[in-house]
Amino acid sequence: MSTTSQLIRSWRGPAVLSFGFRPFFLGAALWAALSGVVWVLMLSGKLVLPTALDPVSWHAHEFLFGYLGAVIAGFLLTAIPNWTGRLPIVGWPLATLFGLWLLGRAVVASSALLPTGLVIIVDLSMPIALAIASAREIYAGQNWRNLAVLAMLVAFIVANGVFHVSAAEGEYAAQGIGMRLGVAAAVMMVAVIGGRIVPSFTRNWLAKRGASRKTSLPAVQLFDRAALIVLLATLAVWVFAPFERLTGLFLLGAGTFHLLRLARWKGWLTFAEPLVLILHGAYLFLPIGLLVLGLEILVPGTLGMATAQHVLMAGVIGSMTLAVMTRATLGHTGRSLSAGPATTLIYAAVIVSVFSRVGAGAWLEHASLFHAVSGWAWFGAFAGFVFVYGPLLISERKKSGGS
Repeated sequence: MSTTSQLIRSWRGPAVLSFGFRPFFLGAALWAALSGVVWVLMLSGKLVLPTALDPVSWHAHEFLFGYLGAVIAGFLLTAIPNWTGRLPIVGWPLATLFGLWLLGRAVVASSALLPTGLVIIVDLSMPIALAIASAREIYAGQNWRNLAVLAMLVAFIVANGVFHVSAAEGEYAAQGIGMRLGVAAAVMMVAVIGGRIVPSFTRNWLAKRGASRKTSLPAVQLFDRAALIVLLATLAVWVFAPFERLTGLFLLGAGTFHLLRLARWKGWLTFAEPLVLILHGAYLFLPIGLLVLGLEILVPGTLGMATAQHVLMAGVIGSMTLAVMTRATLGHTGRSLSAGPATTLIYAAVIVSVFSRVGAGAWLEHASLFHAVSGWAWFGAFAGFVFVYGPLLISERKKSGGS
């Protein structure tokens, strides 16, 4: 039986189709940058898309289900072969999946001209195909531990469908139950997968530098499982009762739990390596987002619900996905696992974008300036990823050096 490496090497087509992370990470970053520009043009009235979604809902949908959907696909298509020991999807089957994702972006952008049912079917076709392929591989590899990840992917797909239905019924989908369910599924993915990779990569990095057992990171323990259970319960309450005071209290409690969880991973020891430090910084947005959202529910008008939700979306999702995409691209293309100046600037840009967006909610008199800074920083982060990592994603793996 062929190994993963043999299968990838045997592919004679474009290198970008030799592994799942390549087309999807590149496509995701391109779309994050391009859709941000389209969003600004739509707000200024210089561009009108023939979409059935209002501008804010289109923007929210295309980040959460468009951009993140591609990142999830790239991550799972790369990670599942490692989890199960089975062969990855490469070549034309991979191109078909990516083509379905592109088609989804096209039909959502032109949904006013198409039947709603057709738009939903096309937009959900890639994630459904991904879920089926993932389920098959997890079953064949008897990899039951990762059924939780599959469950979160299914919830993400259901959320996308609910978002479309809500919009079709005339609801403000950007603040609807489909949006909240999608954000909840994404945040839960970060908590589960981040809870594996952040302490693991940190421990490995510290060990290479001779860290003693006293500074090594703990394995997953009862506290981590408790934190995940608390988060799951909190997100479920938020999805179905987003404005209740009890929900606000749940969010504050979950935020505190995950601050303590993050502190146990000792991120302050990793300042010498931005590639590791960004994982801690990205995860930090999770408890911050929960705390800000809880505070907004308990004291309405503190920052505004949209700003609070942006901490979870742009903060948690935006920064963690960039952290994972940069690291995975370096590792899987044979480069050294170290962040150079350009990568560090990419991280800095996305963090500036998030804090500027929060500033727009905190200082309303300067909101337009903060929005402009946030938008340009966001574009810079993802355009920077395309510029720095795009050549790696479309070229052959480096045969020597790196890890």
